[in-house]
Order: sequence, then C-alpha cells, then structure tokens
Amino acid sequence: MAKQKPIDQNINQEKLSKKTYSIFDFTKSERPFLITICILISIAGLITPYTYAAMWFGFALAAYSAIANDSIQTIGTFIASNNNRPWWILWLFMGLIWVGTVSYSWYVFDGDVSYERLSVPGLEKAPESFVFLQLAAPIVLLVMTRMRMPVSTTFLLLNVFTYKAGTILDVMFKSFVGYLLAFTMAIVVWFILERFVKNYLKGQAKPYWMVLQWITSGVLWAVWIMQDAANIAVFLPRQLDVTEFSVYAGFVFLGLGFLFYLKGDKIQDIVNEKSNVTDVRAATIVDLVYAVILFYFKMYSKVPMSTTWVFIGLLAGRELAIAIGKHGKAKKRNAWLVRAFRLARKDIFKALVGLIVSLILAIIINKGVREEIFAMFQ
Repeated sequence: MAKQKPIDQNINQEKLSKKTYSIFDFTKSERPFLITICILISIAGLITPYTYAAMWFGFALAAYSAIANDSIQTIGTFIASNNNRPWWILWLFMGLIWVGTVSYSWYVFDGDVSYERLSVPGLEKAPESFVFLQLAAPIVLLVMTRMRMPVSTTFLLLNVFTYKAGTILDVMFKSFVGYLLAFTMAIVVWFILERFVKNYLKGQAKPYWMVLQWITSGVLWAVWIMQDAANIAVFLPRQLDVTEFSVYAGFVFLGLGFLFYLKGDKIQDIVNEKSNVTDVRAATIVDLVYAVILFYFKMYSKVPMSTTWVFIGLLAGRELAIAIGKHGKAKKRNAWLVRAFRLARKDIFKALVGLIVSLILAIIINKGVREEIFAMFQ
C-alpha cells in the first residue's frame, strides 16, 4: 500500500488565485487597521440616532478619509519630491494654507466654508438627521484608501446626502469632462516637454525649481480646498459659528500633521509609481497644470466635481505622452505604451469602483434619488 502524503494545512499561494491570496495577505498584515474599522462601524451604529454627535463623528471620519485619499492629487507630488525634508515643515506650510483658505470662505460667504459648493440644489440643506449608511460612507472610503484606490470623495461623500438625481448627474458630467480635459492637456504639455525641452530638465535641478514647486503646490492645495472642502463640510450646518469653525479648521489642521508624519500613507504609492514624479521639476509641472484645470472649473460653475477624476486623467495623459515621445526602437516604445495604458486602466477601474459604490449608497439612502432614477427607466 502506497504511503499517503501528509496533508498540507497551510495556505498555498499556488493553489489559490492571486486575488484570493491577496485577501488573506491583506487581513494578516492589516489586522490593527481592520480592528479599528470594526470599532468605527460599531460606534457609527450606536451614535446614528443622536444627530449632533453623529454630525461631528461623521465630519471627523470624512475629514481624515477625504484628505487621506485625495492627498495623492494635491500634496502627493509635494511629499514625493520633498521626502528628504522634515515632515513637520511640510505640514506647517500646507496646514497654514488650509487655515487661511477656509477662513477666507467662512468670512466672505457668511459662515460657508465650501466656497458655495454646497449651495447648489440638492445639497443646500444641512442634514437634520442621519442614517447609518451616511456615517458608513467615510469608513468605506478609509478602507478603499488603505487599499490604495483613488476613489472620488466627491461621489462617495456628497452623493449620500444629495436628494436630487439631477445633481448627481451634473457632478458626474462635470467630472468626466474634467477627466477628458486633463487627459488632453497632459498629452499636449508633456509631449512638448519630452520632444523639445527634455535636455533642459535633465541633471541636477537648479535651486529655483524648489521655490517654484513650493509655490505651485501651495496654489494647487488652495484651489483643491475651494473645490473639495464641500466633501468634508457636507455633514455640518451650511453656516458655521465661531466655535464650529474652530473645530472644523483645527481638526483638519491636526489631521494633516498625522498624514505628513505617515508620508502620505499607503495611497502615496499611486504617485510614486509614476515616471520621474520625485523630480522636483516634474512635480512642479504636474501641480501647475492640475491647478490651472481646477481653477478653470471653479470659475466655470458652483457644481461640485470629482478632482480625483481630473487627477487620474492628468497622470494618464502624462504617462501616455512620455511613452509617445520616447525615442529608440519600436519595441522599447511599445513597452512604454503598454505600461502607460496599464497604469491608466488600473487607476480608472479603481475610480469606477468608488463611483458605483457611491451610486448604490445614494439610491439606497435617498428616496428622492431612487424615485427619479426609477422614473428614468419607465
């Protein structure tokens, strides 16, 4: 009788699909994080009936999760190109810009810290009560951020409070147009740079590039706040008094410090994997083009938009332009093109996941949205 082989009770990566194995790996390596998520979900379930406490709890979750996820857009290149500098210097620079920018909106717009992004129909009413899924939305965002997914915080956080389907469609349309514009502009800008001024951007960067990069990063951060502060403030009254504003600005200021201490955390890898992004000159150009696009859309209308979609469009166009501009053998150029399409496909797929999740939550939570969408198919 043949001797039976002992049964291997260990998890074998070869016997499982890569995705299944990654789940086991994620739960093992992220055990403290998952425990924290379970605690937050429990608190959300207990605190939902108490409107005032739920409001501040939801705001705290939204503030950190939104900025942590969107940090790749605004301060991601800033962190990547200044990774040799003390984190607290970077924090104070960006933190003071945050305080100054939201203070201006609060003063000029009579307590509104969103630059009137929450004044559009469907979002102009502050929530008078909360449901569990509204508090769970930023927790979902935390998990997606930990999984390095560039999710649209505008879709995920605003859609669960929007009571009109038309507002959701307006936000989606503006965001998709932003993606296409950023993609096109990036191709044009970086193709010109790759073809005509590539040699100028080689070698050691001159000291003035660092100054330019800090300026453009600060401007971009301020413009992003004008667009996406609404995602954080959606839990709060539309006009904040002095105490409420102090809590709002102070909490985010401290949260920024924690984020800089972590050097952008897990999602920073989305920026780091792109070509030459740690070069201060490349980071400066990325920030400048992105700031121009966001400022244009800020002036265009008050409708909120997904800055995430604009950013991934910018990075996708940049990678494609760099690949097209490569000299040498066709095989090498094709390899760069494949890499560019692969990175763009991965980013847009992850962003689509966030969009689908936000739409499902909006349909479940808001009766008005649900009725409008069902009416479209009748």
